[in-house]
Amino acid sequence: MSEPKTDATRGHCLCGAIAYEFSGKPKWVMHCHCESCRRAVSSAVATYVGVDIDQFHYLQGTPSVYQSSPGVNRYFCPTCGSPMAYAGSRWPKEVHLFHGTLDDPAKFPPTGHAHIGERVDWFDVHDDLPRYKEIASRDAKPVGKGPKSP
Repeated sequence: MSEPKTDATRGHCLCGAIAYEFSGKPKWVMHCHCESCRRAVSSAVATYVGVDIDQFHYLQGTPSVYQSSPGVNRYFCPTCGSPMAYAGSRWPKEVHLFHGTLDDPAKFPPTGHAHIGERVDWFDVHDDLPRYKEIASRDAKPVGKGPKSP
């Protein structure tokens, strides 16, 4: 593990056994409503911070990994079980960190909603962020903005 940088963004799991940092700004911050992500966090929505893999490293500990589907690895703390990150072959140069693990989550507010077609009917975030049916590429177009978009 390496020494922390003074200008980096840091995060850690619930028990503190796993700690990380990344430099620079995230590529994006997104709520994901897909079933797989909901199950991974045991909640109605998962919020991720997408970071260039070259800007990211662990400061402490080694997360455990679970391959949830072909080409998808989900990282978690082996001590407390906190979900830490997602890495998928679809985004080979990124790591998707769970927003709730950030030391200062207010620093990077979400910029949109992904996979709204799988959203739980009783859960909707009342914001004016763009909604995407899914995110299959960087040039995906939103299907709407605001609550109850398609």
